[in-house]
Amino acid sequence: MIKSFQLAHGALQQVGRLDAEVMLFCNPDAAERDLLLDDFKLDEHALASALDPDEVSRIEFHPDNLFLIWKRPENYCGQASFTFEVSSCGLLFCQERLLVISTDAAQLSGVGARQPLHSPLDVLLDLLFNNIHHYLGHLKVIKLVARELQQKFNASMENQHLVQMFNLSESLIYYINAIHSNGAVLTRLRNHAEKQHFSADAIALIDDLIIENNQCYKQAEIYSTVFAGLIDARGNLMNNSTNGLLRKLTLINVVFLPLNLIASIGGMSEFSMMTSGIPWWLAYPAFLVAMGLTGGLVILALKRMAPQTSSLSQAG
Repeated sequence: MIKSFQLAHGALQQVGRLDAEVMLFCNPDAAERDLLLDDFKLDEHALASALDPDEVSRIEFHPDNLFLIWKRPENYCGQASFTFEVSSCGLLFCQERLLVISTDAAQLSGVGARQPLHSPLDVLLDLLFNNIHHYLGHLKVIKLVARELQQKFNASMENQHLVQMFNLSESLIYYINAIHSNGAVLTRLRNHAEKQHFSADAIALIDDLIIENNQCYKQAEIYSTVFAGLIDARGNLMNNSTNGLLRKLTLINVVFLPLNLIASIGGMSEFSMMTSGIPWWLAYPAFLVAMGLTGGLVILALKRMAPQTSSLSQAG
């Protein structure tokens, strides 16, 4: 799908022609890919990189244009797994045109709301600014979701909530990698802007983008560190709760074992039949003494086996 826009009155206005100043290629089909390769001189590798969600951010400088691979956060729809994803988009920029290659049809939504747009460079910088603030918005959501999961975990101690916290921690790692690689792109873009004598306003805006991106990176890094500590603490807390439950079950077994033993001895009808010629006050004490001797022999055997087992383990 192709969307074309022209700059008029400081904003983007959608038009129906293929020579507009700003064009969005969303999931381009075979004909649209041929258009990018033939008319806009985009190579196959760059086009594949723009649509690859695992591609690393980078910037390529050419004599008449520059090409950026930019990592952007995907829209969060509140799944039960609490997973935040990142993907890539391609930006082909020259003085008179900007091409956006993405899998998201709403990639240009919100562009121009912060400041008037008078050139494709303004659109490019405002698009990058919106993506950085998209990261910041998701970090706020992650913080709120983490607090909610913490409350649920304290109430129920279910594994599901711990898995959701693991998913959030994994999402933060992806965010940190994406934001860090975007920062490298912004630094190289800043150097290119000085060499190409961009306007002072454009260079100042790039400096603001670098500062915003660094703050976003630090915030994501802090959240990731806090999450790692929280997950370890929650895991230990769950283990302690499990150990406490096992301790209670062991106490219950210890209480009922003597009762079961007494009931078993008292209900031995076969033993009473075999010792019918012996008074019960002699047969049952003899049986208890035999049980005690058997238990003592087992204890002695285990004590003798313990040093041999320890020596074998040390030798191994």
